[in-house]
Amino acid sequence: MRDPRYDALAELVLDHSLRLQAGEVLRIEGEAVAAPLVVPLHREAIKRGAHVYAALDLGGLKELLVAHGSDEQLGFVSPMELREMDAVDTSITIWTESNTHSFSRADTDRRQRQLAAQRQVAIRRRDRIASGEHRWCGTLSPTQAHAQDADMSLDEYEDFVFRACHVLDDQPVEHWKRVGEQLQARATELDSVRELRIVGEDTDLTAIVEGRSWRAAYGRQNVPDGEVYTSPVETGVSGTIRFRFPAVFGGREVDDARLQFEDGRVVAAEAAGGEDYLKSLLEIDEGASGVGEIAFGLNYEIDRFTRNILFDEKIGGTMHLALGMGFETLGGQNRSALHLDLICDLRREGEVYADGELVWRNGQFLEDPQPARPAERVR
Repeated sequence: MRDPRYDALAELVLDHSLRLQAGEVLRIEGEAVAAPLVVPLHREAIKRGAHVYAALDLGGLKELLVAHGSDEQLGFVSPMELREMDAVDTSITIWTESNTHSFSRADTDRRQRQLAAQRQVAIRRRDRIASGEHRWCGTLSPTQAHAQDADMSLDEYEDFVFRACHVLDDQPVEHWKRVGEQLQARATELDSVRELRIVGEDTDLTAIVEGRSWRAAYGRQNVPDGEVYTSPVETGVSGTIRFRFPAVFGGREVDDARLQFEDGRVVAAEAAGGEDYLKSLLEIDEGASGVGEIAFGLNYEIDRFTRNILFDEKIGGTMHLALGMGFETLGGQNRSALHLDLICDLRREGEVYADGELVWRNGQFLEDPQPARPAERVR
């Protein structure tokens, strides 16, 4: 039976995130298990006059490569895939998996080599997005595997996902435009900040953000969305921070990570679980132990941890820090095959100071942002 919520999500992604136009080439990528969303995306893209095709993967193929491939095969990047990324106008990635724990017992070094190779395509896409040549969005189609990770039934998880995306609203596109104006006003205020200090449980971290731009995330590249973020100065992060929520990356978890920074680099790392895996990620390349992103999570419809970073990094009242790749368009200079998001829960015990002034307490900004000037309003 056709579920209208998938239709609504497809329309939101095509009309708000991608602003899809007739004649454009659209690539939809994901596992075959994402078919409930792939089909309405394909149907609605055709209605809009686009040239659409789906590149669907079978669950388990990457696991075979990591388990049995040679070093050369692990590092191989298809030149056709790179050329394809250069050719399409827009693309959608559906981060839906039939088995979210398939790499739990994989050899760590081999998995890292495969991820580093895979990341080359993502870097090419990010460069094209930054230059304005490509529009992209990542989203999710609910599955039993994701519901199990979130400790929910599938029905409960579907309700959670579609509520977070606001596709149940009468006018989802208008909702995200309003969110965009609010978040852009917040980002504009943060643009003038030189230094942030984050204080919480086992956390006292300073980040220099002077000269860096803040971006409002309101459904253009992620659905759901709801954050403001930047890339801090590469040598400007110092102190300690604790991440109570597990970090899930490459099908494995790092639990209760604690990091110490000096001059923008991790100098000490420990975790209650997955510590060896965390340290292996920090050694992927030279930029992996640097900080590429710092952000405020501001989607208060997302009120629980689900072991899926698409949702968890936007949990209202949290902040997250990403090790590795930064954002060049925001001033970030750190390049890495890694982009590992780590979430710091500040809802019960947390304060943030901007240039010495308290601006955030227990998961909330103390003052509403000033409305953006007309020239700054989102489109």
